[in-house]
Formats: sequence, C-alpha cells, structure tokens
Amino acid sequence: MSNSVELVGRLGKVTTARDLPSGDRITAFSVIVDRLENEIVGRTKVDAIPCQTFRVSVANKVSSWESGTEVVALGVLRRRFWRSPTGLGSAVEVEVRSLKRA
Repeated sequence: MSNSVELVGRLGKVTTARDLPSGDRITAFSVIVDRLENEIVGRTKVDAIPCQTFRVSVANKVSSWESGTEVVALGVLRRRFWRSPTGLGSAVEVEVRSLKRA
C-alpha cells in the first residue's frame, strides 16, 4: 500500500504562503469537494480539504488561478504537529505534489 490522495474539486478562496525557519516556503490552500447526495448531513454539502505544498510549480498555479477554478490535486496525506500557547496542535492535510485544471 502507498499513501496517495487524489482530490477533484474547486480551489478555495484563501491562499497563504510563508517562509519556514529551514528556508523552505510553504503555500497553504484548500480544495472544496462536493459531497455525494447520500453523504449530505444537515446543511453540509461540501468539504473544504486543507492542502499545502512545498513545490514552486504548484504554488505558482494556486496563486495565479482564481478561487473556484476546478482542479485535480495529486499528493499524499500528512499529519502535522506544532507547539502553540495552549499546547500541542495537529492537523491532517494533503501535501499536494501536482495540480492541474480539471
């Protein structure tokens, strides 16, 4: 088995980029994925999947494409940990390695 994720959806509205102490640049964004009719719970019809990338080619696309652009994102699932003033935090994100228009 391998860790592999394919998301087909729309780019979210917010994109952020920041430089890490290591010198790497990380770009964070989201891909909005519609739920199937039988998966809708209450009024929740979509999921906003948090994504990030270290790849310049992906970051350039994300920053130049408009939110709502239909995309296919390929990558791997990662769990990230950090220290915060309130304790240890964590999040599960997709580390996107390639991105193209759907």
